[in-house]
Amino acid sequence: MRVSRRYRFCASHRLRAAALPESDNARIYGKCSNPHGHGHDYLLEVSAEGPVDCFTGRVLNLASLDVLVRRAVLETFDHRNLNLEIPEFSEAPPTSENLARLIWRRLVEDWGQVFPAGPRLARIRLEETRRNSFEIMEEE
Repeated sequence: MRVSRRYRFCASHRLRAAALPESDNARIYGKCSNPHGHGHDYLLEVSAEGPVDCFTGRVLNLASLDVLVRRAVLETFDHRNLNLEIPEFSEAPPTSENLARLIWRRLVEDWGQVFPAGPRLARIRLEETRRNSFEIMEEE
């Protein structure tokens, strides 16, 4: 069975590749390369997959998932400027694809400590806008 839980956080960023001239950044990222940046109200959906425990009737303890997501994601990214406050984005552009990959890695780091006997992290979905969402099922 797959269980999904949603979380919200706000963050700002400016899309730009440090190795490219500003003209290329403007062409590639359009208005998202505005020098003053812009922000999003992100919706993060975290999905876990595993068997239903015959004693508890649950796949996982949602309170434990909340603690993990708060520590690994929300405390790190909520109300932050991704370019300036997240070291991984000092050189890499903070696209939603890169943000989803970073969130995945941060969750995987502590997943086994929080859920040593399962379930497994199955998927995350990061919604940037109503029209744009990004999913990752495993790191490439």
